[in-house]
Amino acid sequence: MKRRTFVGAVGGSAITGVAGCLTRDGESGDPATDGDPEPDNPDLTGELRIATYESMVDGKNPAGTWLKEAFEEEYPDATLEWTVPNNAINDYIDRERQNAEIDADVYLGVNIDDLVRIDDTLDEGGLLRELNVDRIDNAGRIRDGLDMGDPHGRVLAYDTGYICLVYDETVVDEPQTLDDLTEPAYEDALLAQNAQRSDPGKAFLLWTIDAYGEDGYLDYWRDLEDNGVRILDDWSESYSGAYMNGERPMVVSYSTDQVFAADAGNDMSRHQIAFPNGQGYANPEGMGIFEGASELDLAYEFLDFALSSEAQAVIAQRNVQFPAVESEHVDLDEEFDQYAHVPPEAVTIGYDDLRGTLDGWVENWAREFASQ
Repeated sequence: MKRRTFVGAVGGSAITGVAGCLTRDGESGDPATDGDPEPDNPDLTGELRIATYESMVDGKNPAGTWLKEAFEEEYPDATLEWTVPNNAINDYIDRERQNAEIDADVYLGVNIDDLVRIDDTLDEGGLLRELNVDRIDNAGRIRDGLDMGDPHGRVLAYDTGYICLVYDETVVDEPQTLDDLTEPAYEDALLAQNAQRSDPGKAFLLWTIDAYGEDGYLDYWRDLEDNGVRILDDWSESYSGAYMNGERPMVVSYSTDQVFAADAGNDMSRHQIAFPNGQGYANPEGMGIFEGASELDLAYEFLDFALSSEAQAVIAQRNVQFPAVESEHVDLDEEFDQYAHVPPEAVTIGYDDLRGTLDGWVENWAREFASQ
């Protein structure tokens, strides 16, 4: 298995990789001619509909509230309306298969496995349109290493997170390796999430596939099960519920956990960050424009706006993820820089290796472990 590896420094300012503009055939092209041509007089009026996930628009001080107000202030003849699909990108894949109307212009929150699911289910390169990156001035600010590997050039990263382990150091020691989690010292210690329903749960599963291979990951999970791993439906149930209630001393979560904990005044001994094997699983989030978008010009303006310095700071700090742009373009609070951690080595399984295999891996895992 080929693994795309990103290597970063604390603070997220040095991540290696390659980003660029791709054509529908996956070859580097001229952004001035590929994709949607830039109009002389873009239409910046109307209602822009953006689909995203719940935490972007709901909860305490979500980024979506600021994005709507600031975008409408910058484009006074436009309105921005959020929509939260019940089943994330899968709702739009189903609508596309049924030739049903897609009631959104932009999708905010696409990850690599979403792109794979689109292309494994629909026509190659479908649902979202190839972007003309030349229309998005701020795209040149995106950090190297946050190219999401889409051969059809449909998405740009707007933030990234790293899956890790969060643990209570008063109960357990920091696990040095993934193998440690199968040892008696961590019996009945770990909370994880259902890989069928949870992004961090799926990322942790893929991390174990990266570490043990497609022939060995189920054996590893059997060892975890024998050692008492508890699998809950989603991150909220496992972290906000079971972990914060003290039911277990370790949970699969994000490496920005201490940002939450410090802001809430929590006991930091219960919010230690572990990178077993010196790794965390990188999960960049991207944004793209639906093929049938009715407000195409506004959609391009939003993608550019989301990569502006002020928007990147708000998204990072309110979404508690790392910004997509280079550090010199975004000013973050000192607390964020202090408490947001990047693993020594950040790994992810790339688009090419997930094509045609992702659903099978998850289904094989779910048959044995999802019903816990």
